[in-house]
Amino acid sequence: MLKRETYMSRIRPFIGSELVKVVTGIRRSGKSVMLELIQDELAGNGVDRRQFIALNFENMSNAHLCTAMALHEEILRRAAQISGKVYLFFDEIQEVQNWEKCVNSFRVELDCDIYITGSNAKLLSGELATYLAGRYVEFIIYPFSFAEFMELYHSVYPDTDIRRCFRQYLTLGGMPYLSSLRYEENACRQYLRDLFNSVELKDIVKRNNIRDVDMLERIISYITANIGTTFSSTAISRYLKSEGRAVSTETVLNYIKACTNAFLFYQVKRQDLQGKKILTVNEKYYVADHGIREAVFGGGQRDINLVLENIVYMELLRRGYKVTVGKVGDKEIDFVCEDRGEKLYVQVAYMLASEETIRREFGAFSGIRDNFPKYVVTLDDFDMSRDGIKHRNICDFLLATEWN
Repeated sequence: MLKRETYMSRIRPFIGSELVKVVTGIRRSGKSVMLELIQDELAGNGVDRRQFIALNFENMSNAHLCTAMALHEEILRRAAQISGKVYLFFDEIQEVQNWEKCVNSFRVELDCDIYITGSNAKLLSGELATYLAGRYVEFIIYPFSFAEFMELYHSVYPDTDIRRCFRQYLTLGGMPYLSSLRYEENACRQYLRDLFNSVELKDIVKRNNIRDVDMLERIISYITANIGTTFSSTAISRYLKSEGRAVSTETVLNYIKACTNAFLFYQVKRQDLQGKKILTVNEKYYVADHGIREAVFGGGQRDINLVLENIVYMELLRRGYKVTVGKVGDKEIDFVCEDRGEKLYVQVAYMLASEETIRREFGAFSGIRDNFPKYVVTLDDFDMSRDGIKHRNICDFLLATEWN
């Protein structure tokens, strides 16, 4: 089992605190494993595993506990038999009706340390904000980074070089379970298609009571085909109308929101770097895992520049950056990244195959006058850095411990 130290290092300072630890992310991204890793960490520090109460609410054997009252009674019964602090681990907590009241009650009634997971961003909205305001900390778990993928891929195929490993990552993506399938391509594609269907059905359709599933699928297909491309909900509405399916922009926005709440897509807003304001039209979207995109919709090699962009974007999120698309006059910078006052600018392209491409990619930074790091990231092996702008092969960029 991969230790996922990137996440553990963020969670570790909060272990044992009264804050509720909320672990979110797309279905099957490794949230349950994080709960196991936290339990291992506690046990390694001398906590008796008999102090742990762990429940997965997608397990049918726990179906009778999927109301706040039933869960409350069961946990109090078990906790009464435990001496010392009680450690509660609730997996896919959104399956429990009125769960937030229950969790808040445990926090007040018991000497406990609480960890919960969920596959929906709305987990932390609405009533929960009232019950647990200021009393929780959230950690988003993403599919494997290239570094994590490579570590597990090498455990199966130890002699694979970095570039070949990246080609596999480019095709299969970073969903953790793929290692259990030994990265066999057909099995992986089937798994990813089934995973997509599960996200669509359980986390989007069912949770949002969506009736027009065909319309939802058309919108998902449009966004997936246009990752990394600026467009508006009006553009999607016009496209669907041309396909014979009239739909309002409000409905489009609601369906997109349902998808982002399920962590299937991430929205990236555009920022006018000269006016220093966020633009309200034509956002970009990226998919949580490019392997799902390839398995369900195909076209990865045809859209390789967009897939590379998607991979870099997800890596920026993993490292804690707040990311926008930069606009400087008539030029656009793929990613403007901010973290605690520090900035990073990143352009992503397939190959710097012509002088025109080189001028375009490096020239995107011409209107930026600050001294923060600026990168052009491509599949080229030859270093074409110039004018203080760094050029990196995407493998080297993704595997770098820091960018400065």
